[in-house]
Amino acid sequence: MVSFEMNDRKKIGLGLTGFGVFFSFLGIIFFFDKGLIAMGNILFFSGVALTIGLKSSMQFFTKRTNFKGTMSFGAGFFLVVIGWPILGMILEAYGFIILFSGFWPTLAVFLQKIPILGWLLQHPFVRSIFDRYRGKRVPV
Repeated sequence: MVSFEMNDRKKIGLGLTGFGVFFSFLGIIFFFDKGLIAMGNILFFSGVALTIGLKSSMQFFTKRTNFKGTMSFGAGFFLVVIGWPILGMILEAYGFIILFSGFWPTLAVFLQKIPILGWLLQHPFVRSIFDRYRGKRVPV
């Protein structure tokens, strides 16, 4: 069994990732404010890099199977920076789904173990959706 040691670097990385998601959410709420979305993207990317390490991040984003997602996410970030936030966020969302689709089953198992949310996710309909995708875990 692999243990996940939580050192200060990983704590800061998770915090930056959370702030990145928060600022991106605020940017969307405030009618696609490009400044908030760009700040959220930078915080999210730096948080992921700190959480899993710079070398692992580079290997993940430059892996041949993740090339389409990386290019889409990068092009979306560029479009946000130059002032086209709606189209940029659409491209980023597509890239995010492509890049992190292998993590959805792991996230589903984690969410089912949260006290109140887990109880809601144990509903037969929701559970059947999670069970359908649980077997398609892609090793990273």
